Amino acid sequence: MPRFNRSRRKLLAGALGSAALGAAVRAEEEPSSAQQAQTIPLNKYSAPSKLRITDMRACRIASGLDYPIIRIDTNQGVSGYGEVRDAGVEGIALVLKPHLVGRNPLDIEPLLDSIRRYANHQHLGGGYSAVDIALHDIAGKVYGVPCWRLFGSRYRERVKVYCHLPSTSDPKAFAAGVKRRKELGFTFFKTSWSASLVAKVPGAVNEDGSATDKGLKLMCEVLDMIRDAIGWEASLALDHIGSRLRVKDVIRYLKALEPYKLAFAEDVLPALPGEPGYGGNIARDWRRFKEIREATTTPIAAGEDMFGLEEGFLEFIDNRAIDIVHIEPLTAGGMRETKRIADYAAIRSIPTAVHCCVSPLGTIANVHVIATMRDFLALERDSVFLALPWWQDIVTGIPKPIIQNGYIRVPDGPGLGVELNEEVVRQHLRVPGYFEPTPEYDKFILTTYRPGGTVYPR
Repeated sequence: MPRFNRSRRKLLAGALGSAALGAAVRAEEEPSSAQQAQTIPLNKYSAPSKLRITDMRACRIASGLDYPIIRIDTNQGVSGYGEVRDAGVEGIALVLKPHLVGRNPLDIEPLLDSIRRYANHQHLGGGYSAVDIALHDIAGKVYGVPCWRLFGSRYRERVKVYCHLPSTSDPKAFAAGVKRRKELGFTFFKTSWSASLVAKVPGAVNEDGSATDKGLKLMCEVLDMIRDAIGWEASLALDHIGSRLRVKDVIRYLKALEPYKLAFAEDVLPALPGEPGYGGNIARDWRRFKEIREATTTPIAAGEDMFGLEEGFLEFIDNRAIDIVHIEPLTAGGMRETKRIADYAAIRSIPTAVHCCVSPLGTIANVHVIATMRDFLALERDSVFLALPWWQDIVTGIPKPIIQNGYIRVPDGPGLGVELNEEVVRQHLRVPGYFEPTPEYDKFILTTYRPGGTVYPR
């Protein structure tokens, strides 16, 4: 047997003990001639047992919702990229730097366990999630496999995408926007729908901000217009139907929506005041969601502001408080935690939809983990990619356009399978500096956030 295969097998078996990679190692013990001919050369820097993290840097790309990108460097010239959730800040990830430098980036789970106490719901999960993505990018590059392979097998080679509808009250502009989206192959759409649509109509809105029966009827007429534009055969979801609705009003809304056969209504209740990031236990109250779910046939989805399976999603799933798990991987804990949540939900016959308002880098990270989900509905894509002609040029290494006929193909290249386009990124930085040194983050920060709710001094 050629020495190359023995060396590769030793590296794989010694560095990753997962069942998926273990199976790959055993399969290589007796490779076919075709496999030998198609073997991808091992990264020339690859000496996994000696790999160490040496630095973490960041830059922020300007957008409607900025894209903070981090880079984790190693002593063997292999770097991994991750992204903090949309509208977040890179500092949420950079404060984790002293916990990572000097450690082996391939020890993914022990590394993530060591920083988990610093994560929380909403944007406070963004730093942990960015680190998770960057570590998997490094691992994929070192072993010459795409990130999705690190989680086992994939169920799909392309990922269905749903698109936001135009946010305009001009009927002609709306129709033109729908036409453009249909031409791009989208068959699944989402739109905002709340009492703000009828706020200027006398007698349409109560003092507490909920729609009166008159207002609700007018809001449904707006949905009729939307349905006529996209067609009744298209899938339609609704986003954030109210910022401070009471349970009884949410139920009233959702029962009125039943004839429209929605794919789901998302985040029908707001985060409880004082909870996420400010001492709360979870980002949503599952008991209120369960009461709503049992009162209507309109499917409800929740989860984009939750971090972690145990910290956020577990009780929602176990108590069947929602119909669809709606994960934001860049808040929930990155690719590995998203996989855990989706798998746990699938065991209980609850499908997963994925929230996504990030750069192409974060989008492709989502695509990798979605490829391995057993029960998947669709991936979100906000309208920024339509408004920014340079959006898809942020990365290289995959076919363009990134979204084709309403789908994104799952990359097969090592790691994320994409690299940042330095020239384009430099042209659109929000904060000057492209991955400049970050010595100010070399020391430990004095406070930590715990999903249990308390801020602890070190």
